[in-house]
Formats: sequence, C-alpha cells, structure tokens
Amino acid sequence: MKKYTTIGGVALATALMLTACGGGTPSGPASQKAEEAGGDISKLISVNAKEAKDLEQGGTVTLAVGSIGPDFNGFSNVGNSADTSALMTPVNTASINSGGIGGCWKLDFDGKAEPNKDFCEEVKSEVKDGKQTITIKINDKATWNDGTPIDVKTFENTWNMLKGEDTSIDIVSAGAYAFVDSVKAGANDKEVIVTTTQPVYPLEGLFFGLIHPAINTPDIFNKGFAGEMHPEWMAGPFKVENYDTTAKTVTMVPNDKWWGQKPVLEKIVWRQMEPSATIAAFKNGEIDATSGRALGRYKQLEGTKDSEVRRGQRLFAGGLNLNAKRPALTDVAVRKAIFTAVDRKAIRDVRFNGLNWSEESSGSMMLMPFSEYYQDNYPVKEGGAEQAKKVLTDAGYAPNDKGIMAKDGVPVAFSITNFGDDPTTAATSQTLQKQLQAAGMDVSIDQRGDADFGKVVGGREFDVTISGYTVGPDATDAVKQYYDSATNENGLGDAELDAEIKRLATIADDAERNKAAMEVEKKHMEKYFSMGTVLNGPEIQFVRTGLANYGPSLFKSLSNVPDWTTIGWEKGAKK
Repeated sequence: MKKYTTIGGVALATALMLTACGGGTPSGPASQKAEEAGGDISKLISVNAKEAKDLEQGGTVTLAVGSIGPDFNGFSNVGNSADTSALMTPVNTASINSGGIGGCWKLDFDGKAEPNKDFCEEVKSEVKDGKQTITIKINDKATWNDGTPIDVKTFENTWNMLKGEDTSIDIVSAGAYAFVDSVKAGANDKEVIVTTTQPVYPLEGLFFGLIHPAINTPDIFNKGFAGEMHPEWMAGPFKVENYDTTAKTVTMVPNDKWWGQKPVLEKIVWRQMEPSATIAAFKNGEIDATSGRALGRYKQLEGTKDSEVRRGQRLFAGGLNLNAKRPALTDVAVRKAIFTAVDRKAIRDVRFNGLNWSEESSGSMMLMPFSEYYQDNYPVKEGGAEQAKKVLTDAGYAPNDKGIMAKDGVPVAFSITNFGDDPTTAATSQTLQKQLQAAGMDVSIDQRGDADFGKVVGGREFDVTISGYTVGPDATDAVKQYYDSATNENGLGDAELDAEIKRLATIADDAERNKAAMEVEKKHMEKYFSMGTVLNGPEIQFVRTGLANYGPSLFKSLSNVPDWTTIGWEKGAKK
C-alpha cells in the first residue's frame, strides 16, 4: 500500500505514501539523522508532548494541504494521496489506511503495532495445520456516522473490496487480503473470525482501515468519492461540518456520535493552497503549521512571530518513479541508462543545500537505512553521462543528427513531471533533467499544479516524477505493492518473484520475513523496473507556539499527527 505526495510540496504504513521530497539555514536545523540518535528514539521526535488534561479546551487549528480531493477514497489509486490521508484522519479514523492510527491498529513511535481499542478491543491469532484463524473482538460502541454498526459486515465488506479478485475495483494493493479465505461472525456480529489460506504476518497487514458496508460495488468504490466526502460513511472523533468546493476549505468539529476519547479542539480547518502561498499564510497567522524542509521555505519562515521549529527524521524514500508502461520507458535499457546517469548526491546537494543535513544514498524503497532489516539494493553504480550512453549503445542505440540517442529512428525522449511552485522542487527536477540530457536523452519538464498530483500520479499520466514513498516499519505490505506483478503500479513483475512474495507473508519471524522481502526488492531492482532511491531527509516543521502534540513523530503517525483527540493549545495560547 502507499500514499502519494510531491517532492518539495507541503503535503504530507501499512499504506505507503508516494510523496514528493520537500527541506533551514546552517544555523537552523540541526543534523538529526537516525544513525546519530544513539539508540534514543526521542531525538527523532518533536511534538511538544502534553497531557490532554493539561491543555485548554477548545480552540481552532488551521492547516494547509496541496489538494482537497478530487477523490476521497484513500483505498483507491486516484484517492490514495498523502493530502487525502491527512485530511481524512480526524473524521474517518475507522478507514484511514495509513498513518499511525486507523481501523483495528495503532502504531507507537518505533512502529510497534497494538490493537486500536476504539474499534478492535482484542485481536488473537492461532495457527494450526498450516492454517491461521484470527479472532477479532469489536468494540460494542463502534458505529459508522449513519448509525450502521461496525461489525462483521464491515469486516467482510473490507475484505471483499480489497482482496483483489475483482480487477475492476481500483485498489492500490490486495496485500494480505489476498490470503484471506473467509470472514464470518463468531459468537455474535461483534466477534469476527478470519481464516486464511496461509498464515499472514504481520497481523496489522489486515484491517488497518475499514470500509463501510455501503461501499460495496466497483462503481461506488471507484467513482462514489469523486468530489463527495460522504461523511455518513465515516467514523472518527471529528465530523465534517462544511466542505466548501468554491473556497476549497473543509471545516471539522467534534463528532457527537464518537464513543472514544473526546477531542480537545473545537474546530479544524483545512485550506487548499499551493506551497508558495503557505509561507505568507503562516507568517500572517492564517495557518498554524507548515513544512520548512526546503531551504528557500526555511529562510522565509525563519523568525516568524509566535512560532517554533520542530525537527525529526522523515520517514521517506525518495527518488525516481519510472512509469514503464509509457512507450519511451518500456525498454529496460533506457531505464538502466536513467539509473546509471543519475547522480544521486548532486540531487541531494540541491535538496539539502544550506541545511545541516547529510546522508548516504539510500538503497531501498521499503525500509529506512536505520532499520535493523535494511539492505542497500540499488542495482547499478552511478557512472554518469558517458557510462549511461554506453548502456544505450550496447543496446543498439546511436546518436541521431541532434545528438539524441535513438534506435530504429525513435529517439529516447520523455518528460519529468514537476508539481507545485516550490523553487527547490523546480531546481531538483532541472538538475535531473540536465543529468539525463548529458546522457543523450531528450528530456523536458511537464509542469503541473500541486492540486493535479493525485489525478496525474493515480492515473499514471506521467513518464518520470521525482517523488517517493512514506516508509513503514515493516516491508511485508510494501514488497507486494511494489513488486508483485498483479499489483505493481508500473504493470511490471516476475512470476518467480510473485511466488517468493506469496511465501514470505507466511514467515512469522519479523527479521527473517523482512530479509526475504529485501531479497525480492534486490532481484526486482536488478531488472530496472522501479524507482531508484535518492534521499530520505529530515522532517522540519514550523509550528505555532503553544500547539501541543503535533509534529514529526516517526511511526506513531506517518502523517505527522499522533492522535487528533490529543492535539490542542497550551493554556493561554488558544486560538
């Protein structure tokens, strides 16, 4: 699973976000790489943690997102964006399939999962004769906003929509649902008995996000959320009070039907903005937090009255997303040449220029370099322009009269799609463009607005983007999404790897299972089917002084919000 954002944008696993890279001054952000934390995970977190009881009740938080919609189904490819995940978390905790809390599960800062008792009070697993039975006890009070009980019908529908048998349902990935054999009621409708065709690990690969029983046809799943939020199909501590399509704002207030912990805030307001607009909006007090991980943004935001900088490790693997279904990139030699031509350090130098941040090149889309399970799977040594030209020459390409490498009269020509108006983002795309042009490729820039991201990426309307994925603590779901031939978003795969992916989900030992996943990634990357990883980077946010329990928080929330019920203002700071 994934979630999307753009490199440099202001947007924000189980579900994995495709995000864009985004980056203080030398006197500003300190170097806080995970490997320098000395095992102290608290050094990678900055949320101004306070007990909810010590905060002032009420107040409003206003935040910006790059896009509101146009599709609000986070389980679908078109709706699977980081902005949608951030927007929906307060109002639809039941269905959020990314972030640190959602459906049956919640994650701690270090990525350890435990049942989210607002929905699932207990989850037990038993394996006997090679078959697994998972028993889930649902919270008796758990109910969708329209009054529909969250019971066995919800769990059965979630499985039916996500198991991948009906290919007309536009899911991101079937994940572990492909191995579920049945979902039935136990002693009553609030007890769910799940049986599998093979053992499934980790357990949080299932029901980290639930789907309302009314979302039960391909048409509703694929099109029902286009421009429609459907608050009645949600369940969370907040509810949608108003969705203004003209002003491009969403207002949320506490949900009187919520049975869990009551939120501190009395209102959340989301505003759709291009990245450049958020700088003035934060400085003028119109929004209460914004990204500062790009140097230009940091310099403009530095010194803003009543604000502070919160820094931590960004859970992100960023690089090149190659759409191998596009004619220009179907030839593996072209993709290998791109990998060879890219100077990852030069791109990082652009991204992190002026920041107290340096790091080695990452070699995995699935795990952070500080993970105990990580290994470097990058498939080629960067050789620069001449070595990339040799890759093409060996594959039968030769320069045409314009100096562009071509084969059978067809030049190597494609575009890099850049989103938003952030200057560092533009400079990053231009740096990549020059690297590839030097290797004899005809490369242009396709400039799009931030609000187009979900449509373009979800609809696969691009050749290359510089973007990436939010990284979860376990590679099991990621390896199926990225590398299984049935779910790989580029339509590429390998039957032998499919068999390995299916087998590794049965491995109970976390270390052994993740090692097997990394070996699959290594073999897949050797065929140049997928994105080359370039950077991880810091998470740097400017936050209004006095805002509590908000900021970089590692795996406890992959959208930077540990728990919306706890977010609020310190006494005397309420807005």
